[in-house]
Amino acid sequence: MKLDILAFGAHPDDVELSCGATIAKEISLGKSVGIIDLTRGELGTRGSAELRDHEAKKAANILGVSVRENLNFADGFFLNDKKHQLEVIKMIRKYQPDTILCNAVDDRHIDHPKGSHLVSDACFLSGLMKIETEIAGIQQEKWRPKQVYHYIQWKNIEPDFVVDVSGFLSVKTKAVLAYSSQFFDLNSKEPETPITSKNFIDSIHYRAKDLGRLIGVEAAEGFTTERYVAVENLSKLI
Repeated sequence: MKLDILAFGAHPDDVELSCGATIAKEISLGKSVGIIDLTRGELGTRGSAELRDHEAKKAANILGVSVRENLNFADGFFLNDKKHQLEVIKMIRKYQPDTILCNAVDDRHIDHPKGSHLVSDACFLSGLMKIETEIAGIQQEKWRPKQVYHYIQWKNIEPDFVVDVSGFLSVKTKAVLAYSSQFFDLNSKEPETPITSKNFIDSIHYRAKDLGRLIGVEAAEGFTTERYVAVENLSKLI
C-alpha cells in the first residue's frame, strides 16, 4: 500500500496532539495517510500499554487513517542507531510516502527529539540502494520521501510554515480525547501529570487559534522543515 503521508510519533497520541487536524484535512482532500507509533507509551504515568493500544486504534478510526502500526520500541530508551533506523526504513519502504511528518526537533520529553532525529535520518538512509531490508522474506526497494516535516509539541517552537486547519479542530479534539486515560478527567483517581490539566487540553485550541489568527484564518497547525519550502508561484500562498 502506497501512502501519500506517513506520520511518525514516539508515543501513541503524539501525532493526534500535534498534527491531528492537518491529517484530518488531508484525508478529506483524498490523501491516504498512515501513522507509525515508535513505542506503546508503556512508561506513561497513567494507563497501560494495552489500554493505549486500544485508544490508538480508536483515535485512528476517528481520523480516518488508512493504517496504523506500532514498532514496539522501548519507551524512554530507544536509540537513534542502526537497529532502530532499519526498522523505520522498513516502514518507509513499505508505504512509500511522499511526505513524512515526525516529532518536534526539540521538546520537553526526551523521546520527542530522539524520535525526530531517528525518523529524519532513516528517511535519508531509506534512499540508499546498498542498505538492504526485507519484510516477510520480500526484498524492499529503496525509497526516499520528498518532504520531511516536524510538528510542534510541548515547546512553542516558531514554525517555518503553518497549515490552515479551519473546520478540523473538532475532529482533532475527538481523536485526542480518545486517549481517555491520558488527559483531563475529573473522575480519574490516577496521578496528575503535566498533560492531565484542563489548561493543557485548552492549549490545543488556543495554540491553533493563535496560529490561525496570525495568518488570517480560524485555526492552523505549525511545522518546521529541514529545507526551504518551495511554492509554484506567489498565488499559491494564503
